[in-house]
Amino acid sequence: MSATQSETLAWPDALADTPSIRVIERAITRRRLSHSLLLTGGDIDTLTLVANAIADRLLNTSASSARFAPAQHPDCFYLRPAGKMRQIGAEPTRELINKVQVSPVVSIRKVAVIHECDRMHVAAANIFLKTLEEPPGDTTLLLLTTRPYALLPTIRSRCLTFRFPVSGTAYAPDGWAAWLADYTAWLARLAEGIADKRAAADSLMAVYGLTSRFGAILEFATQEVWKKQKTELPPDIKEDEEVAIETGIANDLRLRLFVEIEQATRAFALPRLNANAPATTRALTDSIKKLEHATGLLRLNLNESAALENFMLASLRYWTRR
Repeated sequence: MSATQSETLAWPDALADTPSIRVIERAITRRRLSHSLLLTGGDIDTLTLVANAIADRLLNTSASSARFAPAQHPDCFYLRPAGKMRQIGAEPTRELINKVQVSPVVSIRKVAVIHECDRMHVAAANIFLKTLEEPPGDTTLLLLTTRPYALLPTIRSRCLTFRFPVSGTAYAPDGWAAWLADYTAWLARLAEGIADKRAAADSLMAVYGLTSRFGAILEFATQEVWKKQKTELPPDIKEDEEVAIETGIANDLRLRLFVEIEQATRAFALPRLNANAPATTRALTDSIKKLEHATGLLRLNLNESAALENFMLASLRYWTRR
């Protein structure tokens, strides 16, 4: 059946009238869209929505013999990180390239979507680079990444880049607002000073309580997001790709939660800078440095509970020293 305008996948609401979307829409209408697009931004889910909307417009046209959602379309191919290391290997990359070399089945075009393309192994990136240099006819390559500068410069230079802001309101895990409130209250008690051994013990126990709750919140949130995303995946997705997606969800969530801890720390400290500027400024500066270091360790796969506990124990010292 032919695609109709009412069936076309909508752009994410927050992006529908942005300059980038208007440029892409115009290029598709005029059949002038670049063969390789690099879609970047702070949220991989937003980039996925944009990629699927582009694929839908390219594949489901009046010239198509049947209409399919992009994830089920026989002329739409996906390449994702696989395994707990979340890498895109050379062999899956070769398989994708072989698929796009074949003539389309029901559409007049083919689309390949490369999720988190910054996760490509060096060998995979070099193999893919050759395809970018000599792209197959009637094929559009959509590369998605939140870390464009982790890509080979030669890959970036061969793509037309579009950056998209985060679409809509970020997912708020159950219990997270209460956690941030308790964390801020803990900072306030530290800043007021620890009067006796009982108060010192309570402050220390709060570190372990907040750390334990953080782990539980992250685990539950990961399960909730994964449960939703799993229903939207292509039916032929591989098990190691599922593992990589679930791991990626946990990694993205924990990094975002650490960013919000930094924001909460700044929000707590800023009103107090005038009242006790030297001590507060020093505590804030040291806390942010320690948190940035912890975030860097998360990217190296340090356990999030260990990273948070280390940060909070350091914070206990920073905010109580005189």
